[in-house]
Amino acid sequence: MSSEIRTIAGRSLSFSEMAEASRTGDPHHLSNCDLNGVDLTQLDFTGWCFETCNLTGASLKGVTLEDATLKGCRAGSIDLQGADLTDATMQGGDYSNANLRGAKLTHATIRNCKMTGANLSEVQAIGLTLEEVLFRLAVLPRFSFRKMTLTHVHVDFSDADLNRCDFRDAVLDDCSLRNTHLVDSRFENADLRGADLGGIMLTDMRRFKGATISKQQAATLLGQLGLQVF
Repeated sequence: MSSEIRTIAGRSLSFSEMAEASRTGDPHHLSNCDLNGVDLTQLDFTGWCFETCNLTGASLKGVTLEDATLKGCRAGSIDLQGADLTDATMQGGDYSNANLRGAKLTHATIRNCKMTGANLSEVQAIGLTLEEVLFRLAVLPRFSFRKMTLTHVHVDFSDADLNRCDFRDAVLDDCSLRNTHLVDSRFENADLRGADLGGIMLTDMRRFKGATISKQQAATLLGQLGLQVF
């Protein structure tokens, strides 16, 4: 028997109210609620829906958001460190400067979100789906994109920290790697045709062994090494 979905709309909510709602074990649908700066550390929001809510500066460290939906939320500087977002959906929101360090994003979906300057260090991201995501200046060191397909989804990593990332066997056809930091990142057998590679510095060609790029991309990359292509 499925749990009852309870709806709360247009309210400012305190920690005590959210804790009480969490203890019921029932999923809640919060619509246009204000949780600006509220500390919700370690609470359980499994199956909840946060729609057009203000989560700016809220602390959700260690919370459970398994199978939850965050839709159209304002969540700049939200703290999701160590949160469990397994099978969760983040859609159409602003998560600029969010802290997702150590979060669990297994089989999660991030779609049409602004994540400028977000910190995704040490996340677990097996099966993560990315669509129309702005990761400019974001921090994603050691992130694994291995065998991931990013075609017709437009993911912008411009100026992001992608040091030691794994792009082996990935297909990057509709994303920007312009001016990204890629120290020790691996691209063996990746298909990079159609990706924006402007500003990338090739410090170790062995890490691109077997990768596929276009003639125009080859000219751009060689030009950045001071070589002229005719």
